[in-house]
Amino acid sequence: MCGIVGLHLRNPELHPRLGALLTGMLCEMQDRGADSAGVAVYGDRRWSPEGQWSVSLLEMKDDAVASRVSARLGAPVAGQWAGDTLVLTSPGQGLLDAVREVAPDVLVAGFGHEVTVLKGVGHPRDLATAWGLESAQGWQGVGHTRMATESAVTPSGAHPYAVGPDQCLVHNGSFSNHATIRRELRSEGVRFDSENDTEVGARFVAHQLAQGKDVETALKELLTTFDGFYTLLVSNADSFAVVRDAIACKPAVIAETGDWVAMASEYRALAHLPGVETARIWEPEPEVIYAWTR
Repeated sequence: MCGIVGLHLRNPELHPRLGALLTGMLCEMQDRGADSAGVAVYGDRRWSPEGQWSVSLLEMKDDAVASRVSARLGAPVAGQWAGDTLVLTSPGQGLLDAVREVAPDVLVAGFGHEVTVLKGVGHPRDLATAWGLESAQGWQGVGHTRMATESAVTPSGAHPYAVGPDQCLVHNGSFSNHATIRRELRSEGVRFDSENDTEVGARFVAHQLAQGKDVETALKELLTTFDGFYTLLVSNADSFAVVRDAIACKPAVIAETGDWVAMASEYRALAHLPGVETARIWEPEPEVIYAWTR
């Protein structure tokens, strides 16, 4: 059992409140998973400055890595800590490649122009405080609280999985054929950082997007390829999408107003959102892809 939350803000006046709203949503789901937690924040210019690349790193013990990456890249690189996540930013092209060359064993939690991914082991409320999540700003956020059932409780096992540029996936449920799909993806050169079944879903979607498909088409492919019981939330720099399997036994609720779209595993995570009393609220249907774009 895990908890999923997501918030897509349509009204720019709400952008300064993204972190506070997302924190409330995440913490409401902490009893669905208190092993570990993570968030993906889109558009916070502290962590993702306009026009720059950002890379989020986990389990990084080298405080001098920013200067070493800068030397390799030939461009300035700034580093800042958010809890145990080190966020590197640079205007230089090739930041991710430079990080992998300088620190080949580091765990890359996310990368892109818009997204910052923060993950850790521990109680969601404690992690949110360590990240300074409540003060985050931006236009979109995704969160996950995990109760581990099939892989280790580690930062690499925490969600979200953000394995493509500005992409993110969170998952409640399980994929029963993930081992077979992992082998197939590895045979095509796809790398993996964990044994978590959710990473297989994220890598599959990223692989589809890299072939030029849009998010909705990639999720249609996922529905026909993956067996199991699941609710997924997938996001990138332009879109926000929700899908459930054919049985739809994993809970989910969506709410929509003119100012925002939100989803969560349970309604109580949405109850504090501004204007929720007039929102359109519904339970997503099985195998129907719900998607919104900026």
